[in-house]
Amino acid sequence: MTSLRQLASRLLVASLTATALATTAHAQLTVGQTAGHTGTVAASVKEATQGAKMYFDIVNAGGGINGQKITLVSMDDKFDAKLAVTNAKALIDQGVIALFLNRGTPLTQAIMPLLTEHKIPLVAPSTGAMALHKPVHPWLFNVRATYQREAERAIEHLSLIGVDRIAIVQVDDSFGEDAVLGALAGLAKVNKTAVAHEKYDRAKPDFGPLVPKLLAKQPQAVLFIGSGTAVVQGMKAVRAAGSTAQLVTLSNNASAGFIKDLGDVAYGVVVSQVFPYERSVAKPIIKEALEAAQKAGIELTPTTVEGYVSAKVLVEGLKRAGPKPTRESLRKALDGMSHFDVGGIEVGYSPTDHTGLDYVDLAIVDHSGKFRR
Repeated sequence: MTSLRQLASRLLVASLTATALATTAHAQLTVGQTAGHTGTVAASVKEATQGAKMYFDIVNAGGGINGQKITLVSMDDKFDAKLAVTNAKALIDQGVIALFLNRGTPLTQAIMPLLTEHKIPLVAPSTGAMALHKPVHPWLFNVRATYQREAERAIEHLSLIGVDRIAIVQVDDSFGEDAVLGALAGLAKVNKTAVAHEKYDRAKPDFGPLVPKLLAKQPQAVLFIGSGTAVVQGMKAVRAAGSTAQLVTLSNNASAGFIKDLGDVAYGVVVSQVFPYERSVAKPIIKEALEAAQKAGIELTPTTVEGYVSAKVLVEGLKRAGPKPTRESLRKALDGMSHFDVGGIEVGYSPTDHTGLDYVDLAIVDHSGKFRR
C-alpha cells in the first residue's frame, strides 16, 4: 500500500517533470524543412541550409527569440514531390511553427494545399516560380525574385553583347514551363526568336539525341533551364560536341557544388543571381554573412547567401509574432512586414504581395572556379 509520503513524492516528481517538459516545449521554436539533401540538387540544398543554420546559430548564441532557441528539423525528399508531401505532413504533425527553405517548383506546388489545410506558413521556398507569386497565397512568403525575371535578364544581357543566335534547353516540368516564359519575353523585347528550343525529361534526362539537333542551328549561346546534375550533363554534352557557345543558366544552380560538378566546363558559364555579390562587402548583409561564414569555416556562395537572408527574414517574422509565436501570428507578422532592411536590400510583404525581393543580376565563372560580376 502506498504511503501518503510516497504519494506526495510521486506527485511532486510528476509535477516537476510536467513543468520541465512545458519549459522545454516553450524554450525552442521548431522550423521544418523538406528538401533534396540527396539527389540532383543536393549541392545547392546543402549550401542554402548551411547559410540558414549560420544565422540561426548567431540568433541562438544571443539568447534566441524571447529566450526561445530556433531548431531546424530537416528531412530529405530526394527532390521527389510525393516524398516532399509526406515529409511536410510529418513536420506539420510534429508541430513545427513554419515550413522553410524547401526546394523545387513542382515540389512546392505539391505541398501548397497543406499550407491552407493546416494554416501554416511556408517561408522562402527556394524557387522563383511565378505561380508562387501570382495569385498571392496567404500562407506562402517568397524571398527571392522570379525565374521569369532571371531568364528575361539573361536574354537582355546576351542581346546587349551582340549575341543574336540564342537556343533554349528546358526541363519538361512546371519549373521549365514557367521560367521559359521569361526567356521568350526577353527575346520578344529585342525582336528575336530562339534558333532552337528543346526539352528534356526531368526524371530521365537524355542529351544524346537532343544536342545534335540543338547544335545544328549553330547557336552562339545556350540557355539551360533546369536543375543540378541534369544541367551539368547538358552543358558537358554541348562542349563534348565541340560547341563554343556561351552557356547560361539560372540562379537555382548558383552553388559551388554546381561549379565543381561542371569541372573544366565551368569556366565562362553565366549564372543569374538573385542576391548581391557574395564578395561585395559594401553591402551590409554580405559583410555580415561573410564574417559569419569565415567564423563557421564555410565558403560563402550565392546559395549560402540565399539561405542566410531567408533565415534572417524568418527570424524577423518570429520576432514580430509576439512573445509566444503561433503559426497564425507569424503569418500576420510577415504580412505586416512592409519595409524590412535585411542589410542594404529591402524585403517587403503585404496581404496582396508576397514577392519579397526583386533583385536580379548576372555572374560568370572565372578560371579559379568562382563567381565574378
